[in-house]
Amino acid sequence: MSHAQALLQKTFGYDAFRHPQAEVISELGAGRDAFVLMPTGGGKSLCYQIPALLREGTGIVVSPLIALMQDQVDALQQLGIKAAYLNSSLTIAQAREVEQQLLNAELDLLYIAPERLLNATMLSLLDRCQIALFAIDEAHCVSQWGHDFRPEYQRLRMLHQRFPAIPRIALTATADQRTRDEIISQLQLDDAQVFINSFDRPNIHYAISEGNNPKQRLWQFLHNHHPSDAGIVYCLSRNKVEATAEWLSQQGRIALPYHAGLPQQVRQTNQQRFLREEGVIIVATIAFGMGIDKPDVRFVAHLSLPKSIEAYYQETGRAGRDGEPANAWMAYGLQDVLTLRQFVQNSSADEVHKRVEHSKLESMLGLCELIACRRQALLAYFDEALDKPCGACDNCTTPPEKWDASVAAQKILSTIYRTEQRFGVNYIIDILLAKSDPRIEQNKHDQLSTFGIGKELSVAEWRTIFRQLIALGFIHSDAERHGALRLTEKCRPVLRGEQVLELRKQTKEDRLASDKPKKSPVRPQDQPLWEALRALRSQLANDSGVPPYVIFHDVTLQEMVKKRPLSTADMRYISGVGDQKIKRYGELFTAEIAKHPLNELLNNRLSATVNETLMLYKDGLDVDQIAAQRDTKSNTVYGHLADAIEAGLLDVREVLALDDDQYQAIVLTIESLEDESKGRIKPIYEALEEAYDYGIIKCVQASL
Repeated sequence: MSHAQALLQKTFGYDAFRHPQAEVISELGAGRDAFVLMPTGGGKSLCYQIPALLREGTGIVVSPLIALMQDQVDALQQLGIKAAYLNSSLTIAQAREVEQQLLNAELDLLYIAPERLLNATMLSLLDRCQIALFAIDEAHCVSQWGHDFRPEYQRLRMLHQRFPAIPRIALTATADQRTRDEIISQLQLDDAQVFINSFDRPNIHYAISEGNNPKQRLWQFLHNHHPSDAGIVYCLSRNKVEATAEWLSQQGRIALPYHAGLPQQVRQTNQQRFLREEGVIIVATIAFGMGIDKPDVRFVAHLSLPKSIEAYYQETGRAGRDGEPANAWMAYGLQDVLTLRQFVQNSSADEVHKRVEHSKLESMLGLCELIACRRQALLAYFDEALDKPCGACDNCTTPPEKWDASVAAQKILSTIYRTEQRFGVNYIIDILLAKSDPRIEQNKHDQLSTFGIGKELSVAEWRTIFRQLIALGFIHSDAERHGALRLTEKCRPVLRGEQVLELRKQTKEDRLASDKPKKSPVRPQDQPLWEALRALRSQLANDSGVPPYVIFHDVTLQEMVKKRPLSTADMRYISGVGDQKIKRYGELFTAEIAKHPLNELLNNRLSATVNETLMLYKDGLDVDQIAAQRDTKSNTVYGHLADAIEAGLLDVREVLALDDDQYQAIVLTIESLEDESKGRIKPIYEALEEAYDYGIIKCVQASL
């Protein structure tokens, strides 16, 4: 493992392996198979890249998305690794050149789509090459129970039969027990060591927003939390994708559509813009995202309910790959429940598959209606226990209110029964609210005992109750009868008053927050250097034709800002900077850092707001001018300066316009009242006959 550790440090620029990378690498290095489940951003690619470099021959990586291969290969080439890809985007001449490189043993890694790999000509070519290993990425595509099933993946079992001596590694970020079992069975990995890392993504905040007008709620979420961030918005249909992208563009955001019906060139252009530009939102169907390496996706939003928890976990996992805080937000309403229930009912799958689809949908609806910690439920679905609530999902940070909905439910169930289970949600609500409607009058339903007995609740509140009753299985929406509602056996105890039914209270919709500056990942005094390093990275990325994160990730730039290396030797201590990147970029980045020396006053660990004041003080502004510019009180500014005085960064006599007698009077008063005041300012202020502001006294106190 000493060779693997050296590669990790010198080539990839990291000090230590994450769990269980070292064990996986050791297994493959010894020529044995491995099956790896590791969350997105957990470092799956190193599990096969390092063994491919250690073993003789070329590592063959099977990847389902040809559109992303170029970026993966670009990133490896930046590290000095000899990598290439074979897919339909290459000309015949380019493909021949790559094949010749493979035959000449000039490649460390070759990325290839499963369809091309299984081609007889390609297999014949591989027979004549020395192969280090086979890596099967996105291995959940092999499972017919999974959410991304691709039939050609099942044919990859022949790799074991044709190349029995070559180790194989299958990798995925998401798979429940049924899917894991099928991956092992289909790929004939029965003897493979299984490595399962935690599915937890602690940097992702999960939130499910219930109610009407999902588009407007999406805008509130973006405005309040991600006014300029890159992110992904998922929709169920192509039409909804295009309409949402157009609407977001009209609101002033850069939003691009992505779905399988768009011309390939448009898809490719939109994807490249998302990867290479900052602040771009991609609005997509689930056709987008698998294998996306963009580390700084700050949010994933769903305007349509995913069909399973696996799909939800996989899609939300594309946020925050860099480990920085990210949001997984989803709009959820009655229509989602009805649409997906009908989708399952109308499925052309056999009965076994229909039962599995139904079970997965029930689990997804259960997560949406949950009153407890969402992260605990999410992990429990993948057979992982979280000891206590996470404190970082919407249900933990803002616990939902429950209420006794027994009577309201009885009103709904009774009305469905009295209308012979022939009508949908809107019709039943109209009866409960005594709405004047020709159809109701024609059916004589205005004469029912339940007509008008629901006026205490609004339409929105009734729809919330319907959603929960359907999601929880008390009512069934019949797709074959145009969404007519039928009572299930489960509702009998509620209808008879034998069961108390507690439901979630309708949450109030978030209001648009007043415009406030977005929290920066660096201190105010580091902002000029941060912007300069990002600009340099963008310029280098444009020159090389790669996304900025291929040059350096944001977290690497943040570490440069924090440590401010001034030589290429110092750059070795920055995480994510290996030998090749030091050779290519070391001098450029250290030169840029040297242009932004940090003033001694600002080289501190004080808070961002204190440093904003210190930056203005350094520029020569007095207390009143700083207060005016920062729209705050003078005493607040004095408080910030007091923090700097206490830290030894400022001299109190230079800060305060006091003569010796005034200064000594304050000092003597503070010392004489030390036992009585116990650090409080008010007794000192009163003893000095209110001659000096609280802030001035605080500064003197900080200097003692």
